[in-house]
Amino acid sequence: MSVVIDNPPTPVTTSLAIRDSSNGCTLPVRVHPGARRNAITGVHDGALKVSLTTPPTDGRANQALIAFLAGELHIPRARVTLLTGATSRTKSLRIAGLTAAQLRAALSDNRATLAPPATE
Repeated sequence: MSVVIDNPPTPVTTSLAIRDSSNGCTLPVRVHPGARRNAITGVHDGALKVSLTTPPTDGRANQALIAFLAGELHIPRARVTLLTGATSRTKSLRIAGLTAAQLRAALSDNRATLAPPATE
């Protein structure tokens, strides 16, 4: 007996939705606070998926996210700013001084799974 699937599942998007902005770029992030270790764990719906050991209380996870990403990118923390999502797991960060292409290259240097978006 064979099984036929009429509507196969659509593939998960593996590219980041990084956008250029004035004097930098914006990076969508999906945060998992209270994790076992700090790590970039992949891409979720176009957002960089980041696990943090810090619990989500009193904005500490937001500060830990900024410090972690600044360390991963080898830039000062002052160049990473939280734009949206202060109380949400889904956030938007502004990375000053880097274009979207430069940020994508910096992230992919350490993460082979982060591919650039397909061009149309």
